[in-house]
Amino acid sequence: MPDVIDRKITAERSVTITRVINAPRDKVFKAWVDPKLLAQWWGPRHFDNPRCEIDAVPGGRIHIDMRGPDGTIYPMTGTVHEVAAPARLVFTAIAEDSAGNPHLESHTEVTFEDIGGKTKVTVVARAKGFSPAAPQMLGGMEAGWTQSLEKLDALASAGA
Repeated sequence: MPDVIDRKITAERSVTITRVINAPRDKVFKAWVDPKLLAQWWGPRHFDNPRCEIDAVPGGRIHIDMRGPDGTIYPMTGTVHEVAAPARLVFTAIAEDSAGNPHLESHTEVTFEDIGGKTKVTVVARAKGFSPAAPQMLGGMEAGWTQSLEKLDALASAGA
């Protein structure tokens, strides 16, 4: 995890989530790398993304501002490390406070497997927390990814 260096780790967590999406692999992969599509499904239920930017090339930057139901903005920046369309995407994401200080950093590897016109998506996220808020945020990782993939499934399956 090269983006955050020399920070005191307050918590760590890894999750692996797999979901079969009723849509072709190319379409599902595109939903991860097209910012207009990514904005429609990224984040837990009842969250939206008023700012969603991704430059899906190695070294490309990511910036997503998730907005919670109460209007609170949760900024996230990051870096794309690997793009092997339509099979694999690797990136680092840093959840920040409003001043740009990191709460946590997550290294995420996503694989996309074609299974007869559907797509098996596997997300492996390994995160380290750096703030007092990090343990609670890391505690919600599995639910957050599960809800995000449910939203992705609904988006990608539409018209599939």
